[in-house]
Amino acid sequence: MCTTKHFHPWLLQIIGLLALLVLCLWLSLRPKEPKFAIIQFFIPTSVSSENPRATFNYVLEVKNSDKESSIYYDDVLLSFKYKQDMVGNSTVPGFDQGKGNNDDQHVPPVEINQRVWRDLAKEIPRGTARLNVELFTSIKYKTWGIKSKHYKIKYQGAVPIGSDGKIKDKKKKVKLHRSKK
Repeated sequence: MCTTKHFHPWLLQIIGLLALLVLCLWLSLRPKEPKFAIIQFFIPTSVSSENPRATFNYVLEVKNSDKESSIYYDDVLLSFKYKQDMVGNSTVPGFDQGKGNNDDQHVPPVEINQRVWRDLAKEIPRGTARLNVELFTSIKYKTWGIKSKHYKIKYQGAVPIGSDGKIKDKKKKVKLHRSKK
């Protein structure tokens, strides 16, 4: 006959093994956050009298380093500020990004606020201009065919502008970092 004193340790071993298996699965399948960077930035170094309106161009690099999850992005809003003044906004339409992909989102030219452009245009030839960037979006992960809830994310960074109107100091890109709430 089976005695009950041997049954309890066996049951505890099974429960412990299952808990360890669940922990390993959770750690391996937990999605990683995407990474954002501003690349190929260009702003004019001066404004002509015939066309006083100015625009700047950039490309948003989006990296999904997660090999198990694809990411669904809602519209991505980017705000550019010079000191405390709004320079311009742009929106990247929502898109899907596959597992482990890097996407470059080409954004239409952003029109610069004319009031801010006067001050900014004085700083660019000196190479001392700096734009602060904020990125807002909402994402959903898809792992093994299961979609997660929406996660709101906010990133920020600073784009130093050289006297040539491109990213300063031979940097190829400016990484955006997770913003503290």
